[in-house]
Amino acid sequence: MTAHVIVTDEAATRVIKLRRPEKKNAITQDMYRAMSDAIDTAQNNPKIRCLIITGGSGVFTAGNDIEDLLSEGTGDAPPRASNLVKFLYSLAHNVKPIIAAVDGVAMGIGTTLLFHCDYVLASKGASFSTPFSNFGLVPEGASSLLMPRNMGHQRAFAMLVMGRTMTADDARVAGFVNTVVAPGHAEVEAHKVAREICALPAEAVAISRRLIRLPPEDVTRRIDQENHLFTERMRSKEAVDAFKGFMARTKD
Repeated sequence: MTAHVIVTDEAATRVIKLRRPEKKNAITQDMYRAMSDAIDTAQNNPKIRCLIITGGSGVFTAGNDIEDLLSEGTGDAPPRASNLVKFLYSLAHNVKPIIAAVDGVAMGIGTTLLFHCDYVLASKGASFSTPFSNFGLVPEGASSLLMPRNMGHQRAFAMLVMGRTMTADDARVAGFVNTVVAPGHAEVEAHKVAREICALPAEAVAISRRLIRLPPEDVTRRIDQENHLFTERMRSKEAVDAFKGFMARTKD
């Protein structure tokens, strides 16, 4: 496990916490592997009834660590290393209810992973954005499938194509946030929801959850389609220029 992902089992709930505040919890390939392992090892553990994904107080995640992402594309291996895709597959095949506790910024994968979750709490100051087009890229995480299904084409277009940011209240209206809470309270409230879920009959929860979700193979098929296009776009002039501009701005 990387030191930037803390995994703890609290009663019947597994908590996966991003802890890289100096980088706004930007996710590296090692962090993706740690999160994927935490999800996968919970699948056949009957003691784990529920999962919580959180970034702690103040920030959820700024998305991919750009330097780490770019370094994956400098050698013979394609950009978007397998750890990221493995994490997405883990989300798609997961059979345990997942709760997300979002406090602060949720950018890129920080927003798209929420559409794999079953219950999302957000602090009043949380914000959600998927600026893929701004970087010359395309949606990932099966977001091109799940976001229009969840909140309609127009809202999905505004976020995935136009790169517009959504507030916590707007996200609740759009339907992918269940509850808006006071700043700093998302994780505490997530534990309350987890206890409520864990108190329900386990088999009934599992069957009901499976019935209301898309089949995993539909989700992974879209993940693969997006990943192929994302990898192509990483090599495009639009993306290369966008990343050069971003790196130049961060060094100023």
